[in-house]
Amino acid sequence: MASQEQVKASHILIKHEGSRRKASWKDPDGRVISATTREEAAAQLADFREKIVSGQAQFEEIASRYSDCSSAKRGGDLGRFGRGQMQKPFEEAAFSLGVGEVSGIVDTDSGVHIIKRTG
Repeated sequence: MASQEQVKASHILIKHEGSRRKASWKDPDGRVISATTREEAAAQLADFREKIVSGQAQFEEIASRYSDCSSAKRGGDLGRFGRGQMQKPFEEAAFSLGVGEVSGIVDTDSGVHIIKRTG
């Protein structure tokens, strides 16, 4: 019997040259994304994470301004999801966090993410 366990999470996605889809709401032609290495994207996320965990910035503000996901308009909020609904590395990271915790950098086919579990 499948588990009905769910989490609620927000994320910040930075796409890069290796992302499966090289376009986003803030880069519709994918010019910046195609010119961004995975290392550059991860460094940008690491900087964002440091500002968030140190209290210098709010997760939702950073997500709204910088995330390549359309969830940016909701401060990165993805709502509730269960197992099997997200890419495996993302799912594993989200389910391993405690409420209020922010992940390290998580790689998926979409790009690099930091995830905040909100419920």
